[in-house]
Amino acid sequence: MKYFLFNSVLFLILLANYDIQAQDRLYHNEFPLQDVTLLDGPFKHARDLNIQTLLKYDVDRLLVPFRKEAGLPVKALPYPNWEGLDGHIGGHYLSAMAMNCAATNNAECRKRMDYMISELKACQEANEINNADWGSGYVGGVLKSKAIWSTLQKGDFIAYRSTWAPWYNLHKLYAGLRDAWIYTGNKDAITIFLKFCDWGINITSSLTDEQMQSMLDSEQGGMNEIFADAFQISGDEKYLAGAKRFSHRMLLDPMSADIDNLDNKHANTQIPKAIGFQRIAELTHNKNFTEAGSFFWETVTGKRSLAFGGNSRREFFPGASSCIDFINDVEGPESCNSYNMLKLTEDLFRTNPSAKYADYYERTLFNHILSTQHPEHGGYVYFTPARPRHYRVYSAPNEAMWCCVGTGMENHGKYNQFIYTHKNDTLYLNLFIASELNWQEKGIKIMQETVFPDEEKTKLTVTNGSSHFCLMIRYPSWVADNSLKIIVNGKTVSYKSHPSTYIAVDRLWKKGDVVQVLLPMHNSIEHLPNVPSYIAIMHGPILLGAKTGTEDLKGLIADDGRWGQIASGQKLPVDKAPIIIEDDISKIVDELVPVKDKPLTFTTPELKMINPINVVLEPFYRIHDARYMMYWMAMTNKQYRSYLDSLAVQEKE
Repeated sequence: MKYFLFNSVLFLILLANYDIQAQDRLYHNEFPLQDVTLLDGPFKHARDLNIQTLLKYDVDRLLVPFRKEAGLPVKALPYPNWEGLDGHIGGHYLSAMAMNCAATNNAECRKRMDYMISELKACQEANEINNADWGSGYVGGVLKSKAIWSTLQKGDFIAYRSTWAPWYNLHKLYAGLRDAWIYTGNKDAITIFLKFCDWGINITSSLTDEQMQSMLDSEQGGMNEIFADAFQISGDEKYLAGAKRFSHRMLLDPMSADIDNLDNKHANTQIPKAIGFQRIAELTHNKNFTEAGSFFWETVTGKRSLAFGGNSRREFFPGASSCIDFINDVEGPESCNSYNMLKLTEDLFRTNPSAKYADYYERTLFNHILSTQHPEHGGYVYFTPARPRHYRVYSAPNEAMWCCVGTGMENHGKYNQFIYTHKNDTLYLNLFIASELNWQEKGIKIMQETVFPDEEKTKLTVTNGSSHFCLMIRYPSWVADNSLKIIVNGKTVSYKSHPSTYIAVDRLWKKGDVVQVLLPMHNSIEHLPNVPSYIAIMHGPILLGAKTGTEDLKGLIADDGRWGQIASGQKLPVDKAPIIIEDDISKIVDELVPVKDKPLTFTTPELKMINPINVVLEPFYRIHDARYMMYWMAMTNKQYRSYLDSLAVQEKE
C-alpha cells in the first residue's frame, strides 16, 4: 500500500515547533498541567493514589498486543484482555503516564511513558516491513489485525465485523500518542501519531462514502476527533477531510437538526462521536457540526442524566418510558460516559465559556468521577447502580481490563485541567478546588485555599507577581440569587449577575491581594428523569446518599471474568426499600438535620418512612464497600399504598 511521505522540510519545521506549548496548541484555553498544582484535599489524594495503582501494572504485558501484531517477539505473558479487545488499555495507560508526568513530574511515569513510545516506534517500523501490503504506519494491537485491515481496505468487512470494535480499540492508542505529545512534548510520540493517522486515511481511502458510513455503524471511539486533532497539529487538510469522513451521519444529521434520536442507542458509542463533531466545529465553524455538538450536550445533560451527572443503563440510553430501568437494573451509568461527557464539556466551554458547562462539570467531577475510585486500594468502578440498596464493584490492578479501567487510569490524573482556564486577559475560576496556578504568561501566581465542599467558601491569594486581568468568578447554579458574596482585600464587590453566570472583577492584581468567595449551599431535591416519584437529595452540587448495609457484596473486588464489572449480589426488593412519605415533597429537605462537626452529614429523625432505616446522609462520593440509597421513592400518603401494591406485583414477576 502506498504510504504518503511527508514533505521532509515542512515536517522538520513543524516538528521543531512541537515542543512549544504543545498542550496550548490544541487546548488553547487550558493551562499546562504542570502550571496548576493540586494542594491537599480529596482530589490530590485521588491523584496520588492513582499513581500508586498505575505503577502496579506491568508495561511489557500491556505492550504484548502491539508487538505480537507487528510480528515482534513478546517480552512478557499477555494480560487476559477483555474479550479480545487487546491493546485498548495500553493506549489509556500511555495517556495516564503522560498526564501524571506533566502534573507531578513523576520520574517513574516519565520512564514508563518513554519506554512505551520507544516500543511502539519499533512496532511501527516492524509493521512497515512485516505488513507492508496494509500496515505502513500501523501501530495497533487489535487481535488479528492482518485479517481485518488487509480486507477492509478492499471494502470487505467480514473480518472487521467479526471483531469487537477495532476502531474503538485503535482510538485509545491514537489518543495515548497524542496525549504524550500534548502533555510532555514528546517528539517521537507525535511522529508516530501522524504516521498512524496517515495509515488510517490510507486504509480507508478506497471506501465509498456509503461504505464509510456502514463501517461507522460499529463503535469507533471518536476517530473523527483524532483526525481533527491531527489537522490542528499539522495544518494538513487531508486530516480534516478524514475527520469529516469518520463522522457518523446517523448521529450527525439528526443532532444538527435538533432531533434527539438517542433512545436505545449505546451511550458511549455516541458520546465520542459528538466530541469529534465539536472539535470539527471548533476548527471550521461549520454550522451543522456546531449545532450537533451543542445539541447533543444539551439533550444528554438536560434530559438523560442522573443527579450525579452520569447517564445510561445497561450501557444504553433508555427512552422516556424505560427510565424506571434506572431503579430496577443494577447496570447503572457507566464511568466511561462521564469521562467522555467531561471532554465534550471542555471543548464546548473553549468556544463558549458559559457557566452552565462548568456547573455540569463540577457536579459530574465530584459525584461521579471522584466516586469511581476506591479511596484505599485505588480500584476503578464500571457501573454505578441507582437501584435502591445495591452496590458497586471495583477492579484490581493486573486483573480486570474493562473500558472503565482505561478511562479510570486517566480520570484521576487531570483533576487540575479545568480548575482555571483563560482567554486573552481573562482568567476563569471554574472549580473550587485547593490548588495553585502559575500563570507564566502574566508572571503571576495565585493560590486557592479551600476545603470545599466541606466549607462554603474559597480564598484566592496572589502569591507572586503583578498583572492587569479580568478575574471571572463562577456564580454556581446551586447558590441562591443574591447570595454569593465576593470580597476583595476586605471590600465587598457589587454585581448584578445571577446563578449560573460569571462575575467579572477587572483590576490590576498584585502580590498580597486576597479574594474571598462565600458560597452558601442549601438542600434541594431532583427527580429521576421521567420517573418523578423517585428523588435524589442534593446539598449544593453534592449528591447525598446513605449506606444501607454490607450484606452479600458479591464480587466487591472483581476478577478477570467477562461480567465481573457487574455487582452480582442479591437484588434486594425495591418495594422493601425505604420510602419517604410527605404530602409536600418540597418540604423533605427541611427535615434534614446537620450532624455536628461532620460536614455534609445529615440525619432525618422527622421524616416519615415506610420500611424505615436509620438514615445518615453523606456525600455519595464517600460511600464505598456498602449498599446504598441515592434515589428515594417519595410519595404522598394517598399515593403510596396503591403504588406499593403494584410494585410488589412487578417485583414478584
